[in-house]
Amino acid sequence: MNRTEQPPLLTPDSVLHRASERLAARFDGIFSEETVERVVFESYTALARTAKVNTHLPSLATRFAQDRLTALAQSKGAIAKPVPEVLFVCVQNAGRSQMAAAYLRELGGDRIHVRSAGSQPASDLGTSVVQVMTEAGIDLAQEFPKPLTDDVVRAADVVITMGCGDACPVYPGKQYLDWHLDDPDELTLDEVRRVRDQIRTNVEQLLHTLEAAPHD
Repeated sequence: MNRTEQPPLLTPDSVLHRASERLAARFDGIFSEETVERVVFESYTALARTAKVNTHLPSLATRFAQDRLTALAQSKGAIAKPVPEVLFVCVQNAGRSQMAAAYLRELGGDRIHVRSAGSQPASDLGTSVVQVMTEAGIDLAQEFPKPLTDDVVRAADVVITMGCGDACPVYPGKQYLDWHLDDPDELTLDEVRRVRDQIRTNVEQLLHTLEAAPHD
C-alpha cells in the first residue's frame, strides 16, 4: 500500500457509510436508510467546501448530520421538543453566533437546546473568539462552523440573526430577533472582549424571556 493511501476501512466513504448505518438505526421508523445516507454525505460535502484540514471531517460531518436529522425529525413532530430550541445565525459561524450559543448552553443548561450556523461558514473559529471565551471559562475546542440549513431553521422556536441579512429563511410561528453586534473578525482583542460581554448580557436577557414564556 502506498504510504499516502488510507486503509479501506478508514477512507472517508467507508467512515461515512458506517456512520450512515448507525444513524439509520438510531432514526429507524422516522427516516429511511437512503434519507439518512443522503443527509450524511450532503453534510460532509457542505463542510468540505470550507475545511482546511480533512483529517477529522467525517467525524464532524457525522455530528452535523445527526443534529440535522434530529432537527428535521423535530420539525416533523416525530421527536418531541421538551425545551425551547434556539438558533443563532451569523455570516461565518466563527464568532458571534458561536459565542452566543456557548453562553446560552452554559447559562441555560438542559432548560434550552441551542444550535448555531452561518450563511457563509468559515473554515474554523476565529482565534480571538476562542481566546476571549477561554478567558471567560468556556472552551470552544469542540465547536466548528456549520452551514445554515433549512432543517435547523424549521426546528427552531427562536431564530437570532447577527448581521447575516436576508440569508435566513422565514417561517410562520417562530420568533425572529436581530442582534446588532460588531464582527469580531474586524476587531482588536479588547474590542472582541467587549462584544463577548455584550453577547453575554443579551443571552441573559433572552434566557429570562424564554423562561418566563409558556412552552408547550
